[in-house]
Amino acid sequence: MSVNLAGVRVPARGAAALPARVRSRRLAVEVVKFGLVGGSGVAVNFLAFNALLHGGAAPPMAATVIASCLAMATNYLGFRFFTYRDRAARVPRQLALFLAFSGLGILMESGLFYVSHHGLGLTGPVGSNAAKALSIALASAFRFLAYRAWVFAGATSP
Repeated sequence: MSVNLAGVRVPARGAAALPARVRSRRLAVEVVKFGLVGGSGVAVNFLAFNALLHGGAAPPMAATVIASCLAMATNYLGFRFFTYRDRAARVPRQLALFLAFSGLGILMESGLFYVSHHGLGLTGPVGSNAAKALSIALASAFRFLAYRAWVFAGATSP
């Protein structure tokens, strides 16, 4: 409850009105759910990447982009129906924003992979996977902030 200018108690609205411990707990749960979905996406990313690069002899950049796109598709479902299922959804807008920010994430990830693989010489099975891991980790921070702030933003349902 809060008090308006007339001195009348009115129910508080929005996340800012919640106690700090409740906001912190909600953020912690969100981070854990994001990590679970993201972790499954990382598994898809690495499995596809290694299958394409080392099993299918695809060029390194093609392997990383294709693997990232496959992970992006599986992540959308996890984020939409698990991590952010309580958020108000306008699916066409949400999907368009998800694709736009995921595309930026893939560009970041691919650019970082390119620098690590070609610039730093992280090649071969161990080196390419290290480059992939580094690029995923850095791009994931961007994705978390973008998905939280713009893609799956909205009032939580009561």
